[in-house]
Amino acid sequence: MAIYRYSEWDGTQELFDLDADKLMDELGRHLLSYGDLSYALRRLQHSGIRDSQGRHLPSLQELLNRLRQQRQQQLDKYDLSSILDDIRLRLDDIVNTERQGIEQRLEETRQRAKETASELSSEMIEKLAKSVEERAAQNLKKLEELPSDVGGRIKELSRYDFMDDDAKRQFQELLDMLKRNAIQPYARDLMQQIESMDPSTLAEIRRLVEAINRMLEDRLRGEEPDFQEFLRQFGHFFGSQPPQSLDELMERLQNQMAQAQSLIDSLSANDKKALEDLLDSMLDDATRFELSKLAANLEALNPTRHLPRPYLFSGNESISYTEALKLMEMLHKLDMVEAHLKEAQFGGSLDNVDEKLITELVGEQTAKELEQLRSITRILEESGYIQWTDNRYELTPHGMRRIGQKALKDIFAHLKKDSLGIHNLNLKGLGGEKTDETKKYEFGDGFQIHLQKTIMNSLLHQPQIPPLHISPDDFEVFRTETLTMSATVLMLDLSLSMVLRGNFQAAKRVAIALDNLIRTQYPRDILDIIGFSTYARVVKREDLPYINWDEFDPYTNIQQALSMARGLLGKTRCNNKQIILITDGEPTAHIENGHLFLQFPPALRTLQLTLKEAKRCTQNGIIVNTFMLDTLQLPSTFVTQMAKASKGRVFFSTADNLGQYLLVDYVANKRRRI
Repeated sequence: MAIYRYSEWDGTQELFDLDADKLMDELGRHLLSYGDLSYALRRLQHSGIRDSQGRHLPSLQELLNRLRQQRQQQLDKYDLSSILDDIRLRLDDIVNTERQGIEQRLEETRQRAKETASELSSEMIEKLAKSVEERAAQNLKKLEELPSDVGGRIKELSRYDFMDDDAKRQFQELLDMLKRNAIQPYARDLMQQIESMDPSTLAEIRRLVEAINRMLEDRLRGEEPDFQEFLRQFGHFFGSQPPQSLDELMERLQNQMAQAQSLIDSLSANDKKALEDLLDSMLDDATRFELSKLAANLEALNPTRHLPRPYLFSGNESISYTEALKLMEMLHKLDMVEAHLKEAQFGGSLDNVDEKLITELVGEQTAKELEQLRSITRILEESGYIQWTDNRYELTPHGMRRIGQKALKDIFAHLKKDSLGIHNLNLKGLGGEKTDETKKYEFGDGFQIHLQKTIMNSLLHQPQIPPLHISPDDFEVFRTETLTMSATVLMLDLSLSMVLRGNFQAAKRVAIALDNLIRTQYPRDILDIIGFSTYARVVKREDLPYINWDEFDPYTNIQQALSMARGLLGKTRCNNKQIILITDGEPTAHIENGHLFLQFPPALRTLQLTLKEAKRCTQNGIIVNTFMLDTLQLPSTFVTQMAKASKGRVFFSTADNLGQYLLVDYVANKRRRI
């Protein structure tokens, strides 16, 4: 007994329906166009798919567009110059606080002088007030003379003797923040744990950087450093997720440094110099030296392939330096995922795309859609349509049959809608498949009796009540039709003009459909395929889905193809032999005495030798039927002569109705009287 479970609908249950058969049909469509299974699989992922309910699974390009939109939203939101504006505002607040503190200090001094007038001499009071006023005047003068640039103001205030404790505290907090910013590209994990940036803290950071440099220098000398010992000493600096190897540490540091450099490079020239000078001034000479050496060692061991990318911001929202670094981290992650998706577009694997990053950057829904795109090959493989062989995917026989069935189905579905009535298929015969029509029984007929008509014939002949007496003349039997065995060579034009005129894909589809028709309906028939352009060659039936036009080859060697087809049919023991020629032009190449001759427009000698080969086919009992794909549908002298020489027929067709003409004609000629 079946057990069903129900749950409350929350929207997450609506999953895209990836149907293996529909996926295979789409894959076959791309394979017909491009002839390369790997490329067809990529196109299947790139083109977007709709399921049975009309829902759309985004293509890789659509996922790329989402990433780009996410990045552009950030660029349109923030004003990167506000990083320095924030520092300027904090400096202004510090200076204003100091001025107010000086005024308050003067006021407090005057008030104290009044309160202690009875305790101190007037000389002492005057001396105290004068000292405070002189210092206040000097400080106010220094504040007035502060440079306009951020770096200069911080440098002067670092030597300034604050009179206001609150202003002094604010300035120290600003210095700590700037020192953090200066170190953060190199030790971001460490910055989350350090509360103050006093000299002992900077010394600790310097020891960490020195230890990293020693490991990198060991690696440069070809030695393997003791990373576990490094973790034992400094692992607590990296928080809950320390790097597990030197390579991981190197990658982490290089990513952080690249993000910080992108931030610097995204600023205007003036702001860039100001911020660089400012951050550089926060470090002592020894620390600057070690950090510079760290950057050089990392570059020597793992040269960066791409320069840090600057970003063009155009928004109005303010952002701090720390927030900007986090933003750069996100933008770099977007760039990395975009690069991996682009690689997948041009032959790479979707396995390189980090699903967690996709979820973090553009949401869980997009991550699920990416996983479904990844599952396409798995679904096709589990359904038996493709298989992994020799480090690449190949079609299985089941996949090839599916492509042929789809091509055949599409052609005959189109035929049913067409009112042209190209061929009459009602040829009758004996001893074969039963039809719906009947006839009077004759000696030698198969005794497939039509009982109702036989009884009616008896009643009409001699009306009587039962029992009936049936004479031999009363018997009515079903007509039958007999299928002939045939050997066919399909000659397919692979020259450049077939593509330029839009005929190749239709011709390839018809070839695959004919192959499927013969395999499934007429298994006793023989089919060989020859592809030709400048040269002709035999194409294996299993290679049909992969066949492609001969790029940059504009010549058409029908003569050599006919000769090869005649040789193939000469080896078969079959009375019914035919050649089906699909082309869009006259012959422009031939082989004579072992030498290739090419000429366009066609040379008379090429036409003569091609017609001569067609006559040889006729002499060997081979009929040549030509399907001329000519959009103008104007008969040429060569085609007319070809029909006479080969005792065959010529069909002037377009790419749209080629399948109807060829396949229906093939079926019609399968049936004959005995």
